[in-house]
Amino acid sequence: MHYLLMYDLAPDYLERRGEFRDAHLKLAWEAQERGELILAGAVAEPADKAVLVFQADSAETVQLFAAKDPYVTHGLVRAFHVRQWNTVVGDLATNPVRPD
Repeated sequence: MHYLLMYDLAPDYLERRGEFRDAHLKLAWEAQERGELILAGAVAEPADKAVLVFQADSAETVQLFAAKDPYVTHGLVRAFHVRQWNTVVGDLATNPVRPD
């Protein structure tokens, strides 16, 4: 299954992220190497949200990632949301649906 981890970023995210960026990226790349994290990044203008796409057996994997993320634990993320994403189109879709 695919999951979206959506971060609501603090207003001072850009100013404060430098201190925690290496630890955040280390955690993210480790999740990517395990095959859990597919894509991740912050949205631009304004940089008020980030979206991380996971492939996992359950939402627990995503919740655990967020609980360890230095951006979350140090308040750069005001809130986060985990949502199952029912993917139907694309090479990585978990439930491909093609027209008849």
